[in-house]
Amino acid sequence: MKRFVSLVLAAAACFSLLCLPVSADGLDLDESYYSRFRGKDISINVYNWGEYISDGSDDTLDVNAAFEEATGITVNYSTFATNEELYAKLKSGGADFDIVIPSDYMISRMIQEEMLLPLNLENIPALANIDPRYLNADYDPDGAYSVPYTWGTVGIIYNTTMVDEVVDSWEILWDEKYTNNVLMFSNPRDAFGITLKKLGYSLNTTDELELRVAAEELKIQKPIVQAYVMDEIFDKMQGGEAALAPYYAGDALTMMDVNPDLAFATPKEGTNIFYDAMCIPSSCQQKEAAEMYINFMCEAEVAAANIEYIGYSTPNAAAYALLDEETQTNPISYPDEELKENMEAYIALPEETNLLLDTLWTEILTTDDQFLTWMMPVLLVAGCVASVVKIAARKRRRAREMADY
Repeated sequence: MKRFVSLVLAAAACFSLLCLPVSADGLDLDESYYSRFRGKDISINVYNWGEYISDGSDDTLDVNAAFEEATGITVNYSTFATNEELYAKLKSGGADFDIVIPSDYMISRMIQEEMLLPLNLENIPALANIDPRYLNADYDPDGAYSVPYTWGTVGIIYNTTMVDEVVDSWEILWDEKYTNNVLMFSNPRDAFGITLKKLGYSLNTTDELELRVAAEELKIQKPIVQAYVMDEIFDKMQGGEAALAPYYAGDALTMMDVNPDLAFATPKEGTNIFYDAMCIPSSCQQKEAAEMYINFMCEAEVAAANIEYIGYSTPNAAAYALLDEETQTNPISYPDEELKENMEAYIALPEETNLLLDTLWTEILTTDDQFLTWMMPVLLVAGCVASVVKIAARKRRRAREMADY
């Protein structure tokens, strides 16, 4: 009898240990949830933006290593530079990923093209940490395919030792006095978005004429541009190799920490407010393990570590509560509501508009700079003449119609 009681007590003790939180790099995690795949030799392939996760440098939390320790799941981690690069990689079928982290408009496009799997939200209990304001957004109205990761805005990062004027407009990126000192986005959606805002158009316009006018503006800008960049901006702006660049607010904060001569401005014409979210592509081979990874990223301490490292804004209310007051009140990361009213989120564009953007972007990148220098005035004059001729012809036609009447 004593032996039986001892066995029962021992079993109860083991069970209670299983229910206790497990520590991975100081994190308190639910052992019963995160231990399910241990010893099963499972790995997942994660595809994320560059510089977009806490990686253990500078005494930060190594998120992927902590996940591996907690779950026994191996993380194969790789990065992309643009939403278009991610889309092309998935569309080609050249690689299998279990987790991808696209932006809002690309998520919407991938949902439409059945490139994402619906999530089993029962496997993501930490979803409760996400602020409801960021759930069921326009890009995923039912919240079926994505879990918010970060949000942020686009503005101008500039070197105060090279720019001695007020920076409050996109116009400065076209100022010839900064020739060869301006960097520009190397992806069409952001480059066109900035230009459309500069012109007073919506960054989600589908009007062909407005898009062609924006393309001509980008061609005019091209001789001023030192380089079209994405992740390369870090070395260039931190190293004082350029004066001005449009970029994401979170990355601007990271660069400003490295180089105190840098500053950030939100243009008066308005800008893009964007959302990045975690999704599972249709090529996924380990869906439950992928959902566990999403859940891990939603844990308050993990989400806070990511935000502290990458500098973006968090949709995770539990993580926000862990941030210091300086971060919570930083107007670059968390702009006031009045400023946000002049911001637009990208939406998925019709396929014909995407094709036009791709065509125009290729034209911009392949346009010869010297040709632009002497030909652009000719094109502008020709355009004006054509407009005058059209107006005159319209008046003559109207006069004949009135005479006939």
